Amino acid sequence: MKHSSISLQRRIVSLVAAFLGLATLAQAGPPLICHAINIGQAKSLPWSSEGSNLSGQENYDLKHLVPDTLAILNPATPVLVRMETLRRATIYAQRDPRVAQDLLTALRDHATASDAQEHPNALAWFDAGYLVEAYKQANWIYEKAPGMVSNQGWVRSEKPNPAMGLGGLAWVTKAISLRGNDPEMEFAAALITLEAHPGDHQEHVRRAMAGAGGDPLLAQNLAARFAGSPGETISEMLAKVTTAKN
Repeated sequence: MKHSSISLQRRIVSLVAAFLGLATLAQAGPPLICHAINIGQAKSLPWSSEGSNLSGQENYDLKHLVPDTLAILNPATPVLVRMETLRRATIYAQRDPRVAQDLLTALRDHATASDAQEHPNALAWFDAGYLVEAYKQANWIYEKAPGMVSNQGWVRSEKPNPAMGLGGLAWVTKAISLRGNDPEMEFAAALITLEAHPGDHQEHVRRAMAGAGGDPLLAQNLAARFAGSPGETISEMLAKVTTAKN
């Protein structure tokens, strides 16, 4: 268990180093994985309060990951807490492909069942979609293109994982449509589209920032430094990328 956790951290450290070489986006790693969401005093999955936010708890029993995650993702749980819970669940799930598949299947079945019952559940579709995109980001690999030197020519690929071929962003977008005005979901979509899906990034950023005035915890997250670094705040990073795409 400890070896698998260390391997995940080393892989993400390598991914972070590659990200720093990208000309299009100066950020330290995939946002859904490397940046912890501030959830205040809300309950989420067990986590280590020391060291890297990619470590989790070494003694956490993965047999509990699916039921623990589902218990937290109840209808009363705010979107920001769902985001952090799914981030932690993704990191834990990298230790065991079977557990990763079981969690994705559980969330996807919950969402599709709501449609089958003709009562589409926005939160269920959000959870499934966000987990898909988190799985993908946890398995990004950056390699230098042949013949390239220095920090240029990085090419991204994706390691095999249960989310390959699934459109998580489309599910999150569906959730936003079902939910109506939800700045926290817009924030999630803005992070998802930061580098991987540039299409509607600007509009997601605008809506998230517009709603932050009535959501103090969202405002704190937008004002936070990415992954605790001394660099740009989340809002500055999102706005910078938005400007570059205009």
